[in-house]
Order: sequence, then C-alpha cells, then structure tokens
Amino acid sequence: MAIWEWVLEAYGRPGVPQAALDLQDRHGQNTSYLLWAVHAEVKDPALLARAAEAARAWDRTALGPLREVRRALKPALPPFDDKAREALREEVKGLELASERLLMETLDRIAHRGGGAPALEALEAASAAWGPPAPREALAALAAALG
Repeated sequence: MAIWEWVLEAYGRPGVPQAALDLQDRHGQNTSYLLWAVHAEVKDPALLARAAEAARAWDRTALGPLREVRRALKPALPPFDDKAREALREEVKGLELASERLLMETLDRIAHRGGGAPALEALEAASAAWGPPAPREALAALAAALG
C-alpha cells in the first residue's frame, strides 16, 4: 500500500490522531517522519539520520510555517469576517496536508517498505534520530493504536 493511503487509513484508527498529536505537540516529534518510519519498518540509524535531516529542513521550510498560520487563523479576529477567515484556514490546512504528503512520499523514496522493524522499534529508533527522544510510553501509545 502506498504511504499516503496507509497514513489516511492509519489516522482513521482509534487513538492514532491523539497519540500522533501528543508526540508532535508535547514531545517535539515530527509525526510524518515517525509514521514513515513505521510504514517503512526502518531502524537503521544512518538512514533515519538522513531522513530526519530532510524532514527537519522541510519542517522549517514548509510544514512548520503552514501549521503556525493554520493555528493562528483558528480564533476570531475582528474585524475580519469569521466565514472568510475559516475558509482561508481550511485552504491553509489543505496546504499543510499536501506538505505532509510530499514529505512522506519523499521519505518513502529514500527507503521502501520492508526494513523489518516492528512499529515500536521503528518509532523508538526514529524518535532517537529526530532529537531528544520522546518517552517510550508516548511512542508505545502510537504503536499500539497503529496495531
């Protein structure tokens, strides 16, 4: 299954959105990168380091700024029309999703599925390569939700 289709299916599973958001917002992780590592079953430190470097660059260039704009557009901002503001926010959200998809598809070209790492092992290795690793419990919650 292609990575984007897998991610959309995974996000439909109970607990995945919450666990991913927790890793992103509370632990500074890039969930697109983490999900790619699970899908690709990657645990190779050198490969994860190259992928983390690419993900960090994309996060600084596109994903992070788009997320900031989307979040900034959430509350009302008088005198701007709420419907127009929310429509713009939805457009930015679409661009943020397109940015996440481009990141995952780019990472998918780096390593194709089949590295052999179970979900939790891939998440732990990817989280460590990303930066300060997230707590094992937070990674285990995502692994469990992914099934």
